[in-house]
Amino acid sequence: MKKIAPSVLSADFSRLGEEIKAVEKAGADLIHLDIMDGHFVPNITVGPLLVDAARKVTQLPLDAHLMIENPEKYIPEFAKAGANSISIHVEACKRPGQLKKNLRLIRQCGAAPSLALNPATPLSRILPFLEDVAMILVMTVNPGFGGQAFMPSCIKKVEKLRKIIDQKRLSIDIEVDGGIKPDNIQLLSQAGADIFVAGSAIFKSSNYKETIQKMKELTTLQKNFSMA
Repeated sequence: MKKIAPSVLSADFSRLGEEIKAVEKAGADLIHLDIMDGHFVPNITVGPLLVDAARKVTQLPLDAHLMIENPEKYIPEFAKAGANSISIHVEACKRPGQLKKNLRLIRQCGAAPSLALNPATPLSRILPFLEDVAMILVMTVNPGFGGQAFMPSCIKKVEKLRKIIDQKRLSIDIEVDGGIKPDNIQLLSQAGADIFVAGSAIFKSSNYKETIQKMKELTTLQKNFSMA
């Protein structure tokens, strides 16, 4: 079943608790939390305190996306704060052995391990680790700031990744993040994505419920094949 994950990076932080409750009531399936350190990406957000605050106001799964260097230093803190899944970037770990160790640490801390990759990063970088993850997060914009335009070239990457996962008969969700809106969510769903992170598309809309329901409906539509 396809899932919608509102990204609170686009929410009104002065009333964050209300915003999270509002999207939960509107039909969100999980809450996406962007964590940035100002080093791996140029922007800075908050750390485990954001996860802890969100955990206090919702029972929805919390999806922590760590856009940070040296994630091994902070994984236990995010898990303890209440993150159900934790994504780390393949680009943030220079040594394959360290990356594998970090994914194992996430699982040991009680969260589902996920591996994220940037638009310019080839799928070959993550293929050796498919047995170690529950989810792959495909970035459809360059990470660091909300509100960026979706990169259509990433659709082919999602499609190729889905074929690889299915051929290996693995149970791995594909999450997409960056510029996800009603006008591209159907193509991503058809390409094989399972979880759709949406920030401004939801939080800048006038009706959260209508937007989330519309996005869910679009993910159920199948490809149209014309008869020659």
